[in-house]
Amino acid sequence: MDWDEDKIDQAVLALLYFGLHEECRAWKGFDWGAMNRLHEKGLISDPVGKAKSVLLTEEGLAEARRLAELLFGNRG
Repeated sequence: MDWDEDKIDQAVLALLYFGLHEECRAWKGFDWGAMNRLHEKGLISDPVGKAKSVLLTEEGLAEARRLAELLFGNRG
């Protein structure tokens, strides 16, 4: 099956939002391809390195919040 990488990236970014700590850090336990694409889009810090978490940029944090509400919010 062909996967829509943009949708995967959106889901990963939304899930990073749920794992936030220290206001803008999230554990980087997701697919490396998606994490690299999010970094290339300027939404997170570089995931390559010894740190076990990444920083969400200001833009990334706002987009993560929006996507979390869109994908997982209670519309009821």
